[in-house]
Amino acid sequence: MLLKDLIEKRRKERKRAARRKTVKNTAIGAGVGAAVGLAAGVLLAPKSGKETREDIVDNTKRAAGFVSDNTKKAVDKVSEASRKAVDTVKGSIHDVKEKIAEFRASKEESIEEVAVTEEVKVETEDKEKGKRKK
Repeated sequence: MLLKDLIEKRRKERKRAARRKTVKNTAIGAGVGAAVGLAAGVLLAPKSGKETREDIVDNTKRAAGFVSDNTKKAVDKVSEASRKAVDTVKGSIHDVKEKIAEFRASKEESIEEVAVTEEVKVETEDKEKGKRKK
């Protein structure tokens, strides 16, 4: 995996995070709007005070449950997406480390091959010098 790919993944993760935040804010706004709408409807309805208070309590409980459920769902989705992102990044880091290790190993092998070749060359030259002297 190249650095370019890692940068591209990071950019995509930031976009996903921004989208998740937007969805979460929209859900919260919808919940609050629904609660305000219910309260306004109850308060403006032509009922007695006791009935209106009971309706307010019932509608408040329903709205609170709605907001709570949707908030939990949003938190779960964001948590799952975060876990997936962390796993993806960890996998990418692992891949990069492996490629670096492979690269280093191949370089070390090349250096060793050059050293062995040089040793053989020196030994051959020494043998040839020895033969010439005899």
